[in-house]
Amino acid sequence: MIDPREDQAAGLRRLFRKAPPTVVALYATGRNKLSTTVQTAYGIAGHSDRVLILDEATGSDALASVFDLPAGPDLLSVLGDRVSETSLIQPIPGLLGRVPVSAAALALPLLDDERRARLVAALRALYRHAGFVLVHSTCEAAADPSPFVFSAPRRLVVAEASRSGATESYQLIKRLAAAGAGSLHVAVARARDRDEARAFFNSLNGLVRRHIGVPLAWLGEIERDNLSAGLLQEAAASSQRGAETAFLRRLETLARSTPLNGLAGAR
Repeated sequence: MIDPREDQAAGLRRLFRKAPPTVVALYATGRNKLSTTVQTAYGIAGHSDRVLILDEATGSDALASVFDLPAGPDLLSVLGDRVSETSLIQPIPGLLGRVPVSAAALALPLLDDERRARLVAALRALYRHAGFVLVHSTCEAAADPSPFVFSAPRRLVVAEASRSGATESYQLIKRLAAAGAGSLHVAVARARDRDEARAFFNSLNGLVRRHIGVPLAWLGEIERDNLSAGLLQEAAASSQRGAETAFLRRLETLARSTPLNGLAGAR
């Protein structure tokens, strides 16, 4: 049985796997989520090629205010007349820029094949300019990941080393796990030193393993480590376990939520 989102995001997944940029779904937790997201983006940009942010957050969670940018036209506007993909990029000093995608994320599952293909083609055109693509999302949206997040090959949780950061990170990981995520990368922000960062990660990792069962991959600290290099290095054993865990969780969720006499008609 295939999750309906697999069909909706199939084109995106092929694009994410074949396109030159490294695509990462990015979540930040704690009291300073937006500034942590910005610091992470600049940290990756400092060690890699230009970073493009696909911002699917809205309102006060969006990154527009942090960079003093207007809300801007959404990626979905490429389906209209006379709108080019590159014109949607809001330039940011030190980064390639930001493209709002909240409307596109909502609309993608509802589009017909032709319009979906046009949207994916627009993304492909944007990717030619980027080395890293960060899909910025929110903790609240993790329970129902968008096609962009669902299709991203990597998911990064940047956890603030604080009580609120630990609580939010655990809830975020729980939501992602329920949605079928496998292994996750975790970086720590605002720890006093390496020992505190490591202790924070070990505590979170132990709690997650006991109660959720999703493997966490230590990526380092956003202030001291090269996150881009870590994201490019896939731990084969961890990835394999994560894929198996996600597969079994999807089967379990499907068995609980779908009546037996309805399986034949489910997509």
